[in-house]
Amino acid sequence: MRVGMIGLGAMGLPMARHLADAGLLRAAWNRSRDKADALAAEAGVATPSTLAELAAACNVVVICVSADGDLREVVAAMRPGLAAGTTVVDTSTVSPVTAREIGADLAELGIGFVDAPLSGGVEGAAKGTLSVMAGGDSADFERILPVLETFSARVTRMGPVGAGQATKAVNQVIVGGVAEAVCEALALSEKLNLPSERLLQVLGAGAAGSWFLQHRGKSMLEDRFERGFKLSLLLKDLKIVQALARELDIPMSGVDMAIRDYQQLVEAGDGDHDISGLIRLKRSPPAVIPGTGEQNTHKRDD
Repeated sequence: MRVGMIGLGAMGLPMARHLADAGLLRAAWNRSRDKADALAAEAGVATPSTLAELAAACNVVVICVSADGDLREVVAAMRPGLAAGTTVVDTSTVSPVTAREIGADLAELGIGFVDAPLSGGVEGAAKGTLSVMAGGDSADFERILPVLETFSARVTRMGPVGAGQATKAVNQVIVGGVAEAVCEALALSEKLNLPSERLLQVLGAGAAGSWFLQHRGKSMLEDRFERGFKLSLLLKDLKIVQALARELDIPMSGVDMAIRDYQQLVEAGDGDHDISGLIRLKRSPPAVIPGTGEQNTHKRDD
């Protein structure tokens, strides 16, 4: 199996390293060339100058980019080099509609497509313990399963193309909701002058325990938000969820609130910070709810 990796960001780079360690990675490409060159020096893989060249050299291509537009651009650039029998695996988080459209387009060329978004954060990518929720033809899925297993603890096929992204939408509703709850709770704990170390221990040992509390509780109380899942990306994901909810006519008040909160943080220039940076907003909420013009009745009188 000859695997190409496109996108060497916070998630993609450690995934590429796992692929290289397994002897599967043949080529890598990144928008900024320096990351690809550094990986090439480290792992001894090719760094084609174009995406079409990478596609021509590989029979499995793994993509990890930020948004729908990026994915469409990458697939379009690969098309001249893609050969029938190749399988494209997208680990980005995009709309299920985008996944289905790209899958149908590639199928006409005899190319398989699996949407395989991830959960587990940069820590999971580094440790190779991600959870993968995949959508695609069963034969395509089985073919690329060894690839996904190099950086994952669990890989689950959820159904046809688009099912992986639909599952990720559900996942992000929970991620956004838990972040809101934990950030509000820890902001409250600070006002109550509770000892942070003991607080995190007792909460984590009970029903309030969560991945987010375990991995971000200490850092957010120390005002460290540089490493993790960019809040601008969660905002993008939640807007995908919001569009799905409107299409399905299902209320998502928690998602709507999270979008307002993260939109304000992005507009304040904090888009590259981890989502736990939300605690700063919970410590001192605005007088006016962003995007509504409505007075925030929960604002404290500090």
